[in-house]
Amino acid sequence: MTSLKPFTCADLFRFNKVNFDPLTETYGLSFYMTYMARWPDYFKKIENTKSEVVGYIMGKAEGIGENWHGHVTCLTVAEQYRRQGLAAKLMRNLEETSEHKRCYFVDLFVRVTNCKAIRMYESLGYIVYRTVLDYYSGDPDENAFGMNSIMALMRQINNVERKMIFHIFCLPYRYAKGFIKRRS
Repeated sequence: MTSLKPFTCADLFRFNKVNFDPLTETYGLSFYMTYMARWPDYFKKIENTKSEVVGYIMGKAEGIGENWHGHVTCLTVAEQYRRQGLAAKLMRNLEETSEHKRCYFVDLFVRVTNCKAIRMYESLGYIVYRTVLDYYSGDPDENAFGMNSIMALMRQINNVERKMIFHIFCLPYRYAKGFIKRRS
């Protein structure tokens, strides 16, 4: 049994078991505090019956105009709690928050080698729309897939407009010369 709750400052001292996963990006304390202060609706945790943090999602809303979207900064679930739908539960909560804020889509980045996560995101309706070279630092650096999911707001638009907007937003929209390339 698990429950979804807001992430709090005290949780920063209780989430190490989850955060030490090699596929999870770890940030400085000020980074987490900034997200809690600026986007508290996007920062959620999952606790088990012992009140241990077993997963969390950190995100934000960003962009201007038609580029207003939700972004998944980090999503992780403790290894022993995976394959129970907890990541999908966290993603649905972030998507609901994004819809409430009238975002046009949600995007995220995932390691190209994290096949399980890619399959999970695809099962939730996300598509790969670009590859970002050397996005994750390490030895060696690793590429990331940029993935998008169009929100309910976009689903209300007629098919012709949807196709046009899909091509605008699901193709790379933040090119940096020599840094980002389309997926082959």
